[in-house]
Amino acid sequence: MSTVSRGFKGRREPPSVELPPGQYLVEDFPVLSAGPTPDIDLAHWELVITSETDTQRRWDWDGFRALPTEPVTVDLHCVTHWSKLQTSWEGVSLDTLLEGLATSAGFALVTSYGGYTTNLPLEDLTGHKAWIAFGYDGQELEPEHGGPARLLVPHLYLWKSAKWVRWIQLGDQDEPGFWEGLGYHNYGDPWREQRFWGD
Repeated sequence: MSTVSRGFKGRREPPSVELPPGQYLVEDFPVLSAGPTPDIDLAHWELVITSETDTQRRWDWDGFRALPTEPVTVDLHCVTHWSKLQTSWEGVSLDTLLEGLATSAGFALVTSYGGYTTNLPLEDLTGHKAWIAFGYDGQELEPEHGGPARLLVPHLYLWKSAKWVRWIQLGDQDEPGFWEGLGYHNYGDPWREQRFWGD
């Protein structure tokens, strides 16, 4: 059910840089999604974070864009074996969004416009390891890449970086998301090649 962008050219020559096991470099930016790209009106866009005690933080687009932002340059690794190095983003750190929120939660379930979900340990969203990105390569983030805003967690396989992010639910229990429920690894560390359950 996934879609692949035009211009996806497949394997390249072996890289001269170290990559996670089983990965190869691409120059383009392949598009793989679990469903169609949602049409999101910025006038109705919102980002919600809910704690395990149902405390909510909510931003509309203007409120979100008023938050402190930062440039981020990271390598991306997709579970389908491609890697793209030194990608340039702009976004809001999850540390900024979670600052001062009292929580003892250990996990987060991220939900996207369109219904996609993915789960992560909360510690993988904090400590300057994750962002809500709205810009890519100096431009507004295109819808096919998750615009207007997506989660960016570059130290994990890219399916953990949910496109079209809408809601982050913090909780005490780990709840598998869409791909995790279909057999993808619950954590997804590229350097340990955690592609599927049992890896």
